Amino acid sequence: MEWLFLGLLTGVIVGLGCWFRPKLRLSSSERSLQIGWPTRSSQVSRLTHAIVAHKQANQSLQEELSTWQYLIHGAPIGFLQVDEENQLLSCNQEACRLLNIESCHAKKPRLLLELVRSYELDALVEQTRQSQQLSESEWIFHPVDADFAKLTRQQPLPLRGYGIPMSHGRVGIFLESREEVVALVQQRDRWISDAAHELKTPLTSIRLVAETLIPKVDPPMREWVERLLGETIRLGNLVQDLLDLNQLQAQANAKLTLKTIDLPRLIRSAWASLEPLAQENNIQLDYVGTDRLLIQADEARLHRVLLNLLDNSIKYSPAQQRIRVELGVTADPRDAAAQCVQIQIIDAGRGFPEEALPFVFDRFYRADPSRTRQSSGLEPIGDSGYLIPSPKLTEPAWVKPDLGLAPLNSGNGLGLAIVRQIVEAHQGLVTANNHPETGGAWLQVFLPWQPLEP
Repeated sequence: MEWLFLGLLTGVIVGLGCWFRPKLRLSSSERSLQIGWPTRSSQVSRLTHAIVAHKQANQSLQEELSTWQYLIHGAPIGFLQVDEENQLLSCNQEACRLLNIESCHAKKPRLLLELVRSYELDALVEQTRQSQQLSESEWIFHPVDADFAKLTRQQPLPLRGYGIPMSHGRVGIFLESREEVVALVQQRDRWISDAAHELKTPLTSIRLVAETLIPKVDPPMREWVERLLGETIRLGNLVQDLLDLNQLQAQANAKLTLKTIDLPRLIRSAWASLEPLAQENNIQLDYVGTDRLLIQADEARLHRVLLNLLDNSIKYSPAQQRIRVELGVTADPRDAAAQCVQIQIIDAGRGFPEEALPFVFDRFYRADPSRTRQSSGLEPIGDSGYLIPSPKLTEPAWVKPDLGLAPLNSGNGLGLAIVRQIVEAHQGLVTANNHPETGGAWLQVFLPWQPLEP
């Protein structure tokens, strides 16, 4: 009986074990799935989110790119882009209009030279690529038909270009038309020329009247008439300078009368004309250079250049100083393979303000008034250009007949402008700097030169 009970108990235990074992395995499998599933779900979720974010960023960049392309295409300033082989990659509507390009949407890149025949534009692209810096250039663009056989009906167009270096040898060019600016400048010059012509006759009449009155008036009144005559002469010189400058701009080198001249002799002649003015302040001339140097030039106009430059140095040099003039032959700063005559005029004045150097050759531009000797006792007031009595004077300057409103040798802002026009008419170059030794003005004139037989 005991053995029967023991066998029955053993069978029950084995049966229960067989029944619970699958349950335990299933439960264990469920727990393992519940532990592993959230990890795999998190990885898939993060990957899905990354894909979605990438698509959104790409879409945003595409929208931004489309916006910039739309803005550039419709911009009122021209833009074009070339690759490292100077093939045109893109070009907006304004650039196509300025450069006379038929289509802004080429199916494949083409050489810029095939579409636009402009040496200046090619030079700007190459300069930008070589320097890897922002470059700027101005030129007159002459449109040409696609077959380069004849000019188009479009008129020559003054352009200004800005080159921007880009990656992989690419270059971007912004273009703007200077047509309106040139038209305004021409209109201004015509108005000034007309006004100068109208002023010349009455000023001549006033001068003749003043010269006639001087010996006929009493000494107390004579000083006033002499002052009137001096101011009339100064205003007449201003009018004549305006007429000369407009004539030079209009005719350029068409009116040059070229002949063989000896530059050292011309320099001595110009100084002799100004020597009385220099002697007033004991200013001397130091000439450094050859005794004889022949050049083909317009003698009268080159004499005017030397007069203006030397007069400028005399006006701004302190008393008892020396003006140095150096003459020689050197390499042309624009072409090292060519030779040119170099004339240097160096004074010991205060020099030009650094910010004024780019503008000293512009008409009517005058540098900081502190550079000018106030020999009249008048001082500038701010940037207005008006003059007030110096506080050192006990009475207003305009009460004293012997002072005058301004010294007769004071500049009118046209002397250096005339110098530049004459030098450029000779295919030369003039520059202005401050000399590193004296600190004064340093004017350099470069003129083309070929050896001439004596």
